[in-house]
Amino acid sequence: MINDIAEVKVGAAVKMGYASQNAKPSVIISISKQPNTNTLNLTENIEKNLDELRKTLPPDVVLDSKIFRQADFIEKSVNNVQRALLEGSVFVIVILFLFLGSFRTTIISIIAIPISLLGAIIVLKLMGLNINTMSLGGMAIAIGSLVDDAIIDVENVYKRLRQNHKKLKKERESAFHIVYEASKEIRASILNATLIIIVAFIPLFFLSGMEGRMLKPLGIAYIVSLFMSLIVAMTLTPLLCKLLLSNEKYLIRKEKDKWFTTKLMDGYLKSLEWTLRHKKLVIFSALGLFIASLVALSTMGRSFLPEFNEGALTISAISKPGISLEESNQLGNLIETELLSIPEVITTSRRTGRGELDEHSQTTNSAEIDVNFELGDREREEFLSEVRSTLANIPGIAATVGQPLGHRIDHMLSGTRANIAIKLFGTDLNKMFMMGNQIQNAIVDIPGLVDVSVEQQVEIPQIQIRANREMLARYGITMNRFNEFVELAFAGEKIADVYEGQRKFDLIVRLNEDYTESIEGIKSALIDTEDGKKVPLDQVADIVSVSGPSSVSRENVQRKVVISANVAERDLRSVVNDIRYEIEEKIQLPEGYMIQYGGQFESEARASQTLMLTSILAIFIIFLLLYQEFKDLKLAGIIMINLPLALIGGVFTIYFTSGIVSIPAIIGFITLFGIATRNGILLVSHYQYFKSQGVGLYAYITCGSADRLNPILMTALTAALALVPLALKGDATGNEIQSPMAKVILGGLLTSTLLNIYVIPVIYYLIHRKEEENEK
Repeated sequence: MINDIAEVKVGAAVKMGYASQNAKPSVIISISKQPNTNTLNLTENIEKNLDELRKTLPPDVVLDSKIFRQADFIEKSVNNVQRALLEGSVFVIVILFLFLGSFRTTIISIIAIPISLLGAIIVLKLMGLNINTMSLGGMAIAIGSLVDDAIIDVENVYKRLRQNHKKLKKERESAFHIVYEASKEIRASILNATLIIIVAFIPLFFLSGMEGRMLKPLGIAYIVSLFMSLIVAMTLTPLLCKLLLSNEKYLIRKEKDKWFTTKLMDGYLKSLEWTLRHKKLVIFSALGLFIASLVALSTMGRSFLPEFNEGALTISAISKPGISLEESNQLGNLIETELLSIPEVITTSRRTGRGELDEHSQTTNSAEIDVNFELGDREREEFLSEVRSTLANIPGIAATVGQPLGHRIDHMLSGTRANIAIKLFGTDLNKMFMMGNQIQNAIVDIPGLVDVSVEQQVEIPQIQIRANREMLARYGITMNRFNEFVELAFAGEKIADVYEGQRKFDLIVRLNEDYTESIEGIKSALIDTEDGKKVPLDQVADIVSVSGPSSVSRENVQRKVVISANVAERDLRSVVNDIRYEIEEKIQLPEGYMIQYGGQFESEARASQTLMLTSILAIFIIFLLLYQEFKDLKLAGIIMINLPLALIGGVFTIYFTSGIVSIPAIIGFITLFGIATRNGILLVSHYQYFKSQGVGLYAYITCGSADRLNPILMTALTAALALVPLALKGDATGNEIQSPMAKVILGGLLTSTLLNIYVIPVIYYLIHRKEEENEK
């Protein structure tokens, strides 16, 4: 019988971790989804099953599924982006009605928005893409541009119909002919302008890594929405113009121009005449603003992604290695109790050590705490500052404060739970840990640097079993058999499953505690020899009590110690530059030791370089498209002047708001360049039209500029003001990435439009003045 030679009993597995909620013991279950699975649908299905499970639980067992629910962040994000999209649509409607002064023209223009968005959603569905925060963000950014093609078409058709109606009846052309010719007149311009905007988005699709996966859906949604709006403008818009705007009674009522547009036109013509008389002042002023914007750009900070507003914190608290699990648990309860004393904190949940099947491999001295909070009167920065000061007052821990999504992004980028990872490579662990502390002391006072900590590397007691190969060979014991015995005897091994009804238990075999709880017991443990006899373990191995490193981290086979830190209230790149400077000045590395820097700034630098190179390619393609339309290098060059004009507003908007250029902001500049060229195309193509009619240079510049003022202002203002909700609510959940893009496009369009209607006429006049003089 087995019980004659062994003790058989029911026991608990070796405890590897504790869990608690609000400092009270609990069991925390973590659920991870498969790739390409819809989080919202999966969460809904899980919660339905949990609701059924609650009915079977005892009254004193409480099941809380709101500890960390990624669907909450997604739902808030989608709702906020949807609200921004709707609010942007309201701005578009107001601008259209103000300029067009007609309910019918406004309806024809605005109808492009829902049809374009619906078409975009269908196309995205066919492409296998989900409607998420990023794709909705792309639509929200495009919302003002969706009506641009329709506006240009409607405005031109409406103007030509009114002009035709003012003629004598016998001289009037058919409404069908007028609508066709008016649409045809601007067809090439809107087609090329839309293609240019799409080309401007090309750099985004060259992004790799996490930033590429995050931002590509936004780019796809933007391009698809814009392309659908082009189709609507070329098909449905002319048809609606024919049906709704060609009525005789309607045109009689609309014979007079609206007071607003009349006053606007008169004021613009006077200011344009003044501008053409003071050409040098205008050009040098624009040049001065451009230089000032470049100076401002060079002084701004750089970051990878804006900080997310998730409404939750993920705090990593690490105590000294070697601490017992029970003591680590008590320390974790203290941390939770202190955090719950902060007014904004709603709930806390903690995992100390690790569960049996936990995806996180944590040691017993590590704890991860999820904190749900709700801001009241205090600002977020003030709340986070109190959290950090509260944690700093708890002795014996090194804490890092992050957010669930941001925490995972940092983990993917640098392998640590912080924004910045300073990796010290070397050979001697004790010397590396000492130097890690020196680096920490050197950088801890850098402004904006928080949560600075050194990866704990301390000596802990160990019992080492060192095989004596000579004695093993004498007794005929192979190294493989020796290793198997040590693992089975002291760690234990699962050899079978025991079933009791529907329940399953592991059957574990290990040596009795008499042989595992003391060094003398380990020495006396018996191991089988080749001839079936048994010898004490200390006959074939040296069993010694020593101290050794608590853990050994490696990267590319090299030993490393990581000094990690977060950044608060300052840009990432400036902080990293200060860290590099302080370490170079104060730390002298011995031979064989080196430092590498990792974190979000690496991805930012790589993505910025990619966007810079591909942007040059995109600008070159834009220039080729302009040349293809006008067959004139000078005209293409004149329109390209819109790029620096747009840069001015985009830079100053970022400078006076966040002061930090992130990857979304850079994409905003790229998008802006595409949108800004549209107005230049409208203006220059109209000059060329009047020039072909034999009108004088000064006359066709003033007439052409005035004639295109309304569509230029309408397209610019709808594209810009539609982004106001995103720009103003950048701290709202889900708007964090789109907001910098919206700010850049908003500011850039305002300056490029204002300067476009004055600077472009002046430059066009100066370039073509000599040609006209030569012709005379």
